[in-house]
Amino acid sequence: MSRSFAHRLNGLPAPATIEMARRARALKAEGRPVISLALGEPDFATPPAVVEAAHQAALAGQTKYPPVDGTPALKAAIARKFARENGLDYTPEQIMVSNGGKQVIFNAFMATLNAGDEVVVPTPYWVSYPLIARMFGATPVFAPCREEDGFRLRADVLAQALTPRTRWVVLNFPNNPTGAICPAEDLAALAKVLRDYPDVWILSDEIYEHLVFDGARSASIAAVAPDLKDRTLTLNGVSKAYAMTGWRVGFAGGPADLITAMRGVQGNATSGVCSIAQAAAAAALDGPPDLVQTMVATYSRRRTNVVQALRAVPGLTCAMPEGAFYAYPGVAACLGRTTAAGRQLETDHDFAAALLDEEFVATVPGSAFGQSPYLRLSCATSDEVLAEACQRIARFVGGLT
Repeated sequence: MSRSFAHRLNGLPAPATIEMARRARALKAEGRPVISLALGEPDFATPPAVVEAAHQAALAGQTKYPPVDGTPALKAAIARKFARENGLDYTPEQIMVSNGGKQVIFNAFMATLNAGDEVVVPTPYWVSYPLIARMFGATPVFAPCREEDGFRLRADVLAQALTPRTRWVVLNFPNNPTGAICPAEDLAALAKVLRDYPDVWILSDEIYEHLVFDGARSASIAAVAPDLKDRTLTLNGVSKAYAMTGWRVGFAGGPADLITAMRGVQGNATSGVCSIAQAAAAAALDGPPDLVQTMVATYSRRRTNVVQALRAVPGLTCAMPEGAFYAYPGVAACLGRTTAAGRQLETDHDFAAALLDEEFVATVPGSAFGQSPYLRLSCATSDEVLAEACQRIARFVGGLT
């Protein structure tokens, strides 16, 4: 039997983060002492009060089909969150709840992109932005953010990437994978450029907004430049700040016509998000900030320890992240060399693959995020595990010839 599949899947790879995690699990199943730093998932438990809110919702019979775009209770909590934390006012018609932040992006791109459109994606980027854009026939256009600029997007770089075909500009700060923050003054400079392109949508992915360190503060472009709010989709969710990755609740605020179009997409794909998860998300957003503050302090300590350990390894560089829970070391000085097991390292992918096979540490190569030669390491695990991982990395690099 001959089988054929949609052309849009041609050349569409699995996200590298998921692929490296899969390889790590396979090695672990063989009994190898694997340390996986590939996925961006908090190691904290979901707050007990949030779990209890879900329990009570189930007992109260909140187990029916939910509205496609979110329950009234969660949308009200989201509106309060946007007003309280971002200085943004959204009505219920301007808010949508989806199955994680990824579905927000999928809905928005499916609702707006046509073949030949362009999506400007700063590099390094979260792996799903260009992949989803390509699924709908659009072309990602990459705007490089350099390490010497703190991995921030410069206004002149954005201006060079924009064309008459640009349909979206993606902003992800605090950034995955670098942890870079785009302060209000930088956003104002980007807004000045975007004003010359009134037909361009802006996706502001702020999923890591609470995970910032050393007194840094993240900002929303829709608040910094209110005149751009009517074409900005502000994305967020409960996965990272509230340790709720498996609950699958993302949300966005944006212009009502865009939200309506996205609701149409979701209504014909997955329909509404699990009603119990929505009750839990509402409790998280309205709850006390204590847990988030505890997590931030923990991530900050881990980040500092990991960066200091990596910087002590000859051949590695590592910027100090301002947010999120990743380290992003540079491995340029290690390329062109040979591992202790005799493998030649020509790319950061070679480095990551050899590190996993020889020292059993799973990371993600920077090339997966559009910028080489780097690695992304998640710091969302224990201090002891991170210390062991850094020791293995140092041993691996020390064995290069």
